[in-house]
Amino acid sequence: MARDNWSSRMTFILAAVGSAVGLGNAWRFPGLAAKHGGGAFLLVYLVALFLLGIPLLAMEIAMSRKIKQGAPGTMGAIKKPAEHIGWIAVSNGLFISIYYAVVFAWVILMFFLSAKFAGFTGTPDGIEQASSLWLTTIKTTGTTDGYNTISLPVLGCLILAWGSCYYCIRNGSQSVGKVVKYTVSLPIICLLILAIRGITMPGAGAGLAKLFIPDWSALSDSTLWVDAIGQVFYSLSVAMSIMFAYGSFLKDDANIAVDTIIIAVSDMLISVLAAVVMFTTMAGTGMLDNMTASGISTAFIVYPQAIVNLTNSPALNALFAFVFYFCLITLAIDSLFSIVEGTTTAISDKFEISKKKTTITMCIIEFIIGIFFCTGAGLAWLDIVDNFINSYTLVLTGILEAIAVGWFFKTSKVLDEINRNTSKFKMPVAWFYPSIKVITPVVLTFLFIWNLVTLFKNGGIYGAADGYSLSANIIGGWLIIAISIFSGAIIKLIVHHLEKKGFKEAVRSWDD
Repeated sequence: MARDNWSSRMTFILAAVGSAVGLGNAWRFPGLAAKHGGGAFLLVYLVALFLLGIPLLAMEIAMSRKIKQGAPGTMGAIKKPAEHIGWIAVSNGLFISIYYAVVFAWVILMFFLSAKFAGFTGTPDGIEQASSLWLTTIKTTGTTDGYNTISLPVLGCLILAWGSCYYCIRNGSQSVGKVVKYTVSLPIICLLILAIRGITMPGAGAGLAKLFIPDWSALSDSTLWVDAIGQVFYSLSVAMSIMFAYGSFLKDDANIAVDTIIIAVSDMLISVLAAVVMFTTMAGTGMLDNMTASGISTAFIVYPQAIVNLTNSPALNALFAFVFYFCLITLAIDSLFSIVEGTTTAISDKFEISKKKTTITMCIIEFIIGIFFCTGAGLAWLDIVDNFINSYTLVLTGILEAIAVGWFFKTSKVLDEINRNTSKFKMPVAWFYPSIKVITPVVLTFLFIWNLVTLFKNGGIYGAADGYSLSANIIGGWLIIAISIFSGAIIKLIVHHLEKKGFKEAVRSWDD
């Protein structure tokens, strides 16, 4: 099959930036900055970005550009057993896209409900109504029980979410290229509008001071380092097969060394812009201390309270609600379709199936599974699955990728591929080698162990304080991890079965 290619260098950069810049930039980054001393968190985040994030991002893009395959095919080309690592990355993307689409549906829902904020403005119980709007509409029980109820508005929005996702990637890199020209620029415009409003509010200076002036004592808190490293890792879309897919669509003349820097720095700047919006808005409405590290809580419960207090004009407040949730829509759509693209590229490559057929089939399957998260129990189960994937399988994938390339392959070959078409800037050996061989595996191993210790300190049950049971943790957490880890073996069994029917697997290597 002919390989898709990006129509231009700018299209690839926009697509990669769109994938990297998602809902986590808009709400998780500001929440963690508020939790961990503002500028102190920013400093550690920047260090982690340059020491871990950029080298790993460049590695994934360069390797897949060379091999012209998704994550499993690329990893398998350096060492056949490493293909299993690629399938773990694909599994990460598969599970994430199922529940991420539901979060996207919630954002679409709040966009449609934005007019209600006009009715909340100036009323005695307006703040309470704003904070409960989302929870009431999704009909959550707040527990892992409640399968007999379903929110039809959320279900309708989930159909919209998956329909828009398929539309964006129906023709692979060609349709993605047409979409990202708008979906990357629009959220930046929306964030600028919201930032201007936030900065002009009384008390905004206190918000900016809290964001940018470091609380150096926060550096002694080990959770700051864990959260900052985790945010870099999750934000850049590494270890979930996305950048392998996007890199495989690159033409041979791509300047990966420079483009990687552009993607990572753009991701960082948009995160900071989103933080400016959150800190100034919360400060201007007297809610600066209400910010939490929970992105979902900030976007759907806390920020609606701030919207009601933005102005005394009901129409203006409703307008700002429309702008805010439209901004989140444009952030979410890029991330969702990029995750799906990473999954479908790997499957299409492996089994030589039509990319379009693979895409529509995966969208339908994931939509059907995602209906579960539209039930009253959906919010709690989503929280469990999200925690286990982000805390364990994503981190484990990063560790295994770095070890496979750094210790069981010639790292120099990957660095040569990164620097192949660049003259003004080359990624130095002193930067890439230590990062891939030592810093990334060591730091991510520490992060992995830290997350495990934290879990078992809480009795081995994530969300015990919220009433989550051990059985829910086993099903929504450890079972998901087991499926991801053994996904390569499952694929191998499928291939073995197909070979009996005449299927012949294509074998690739780095030196082909």
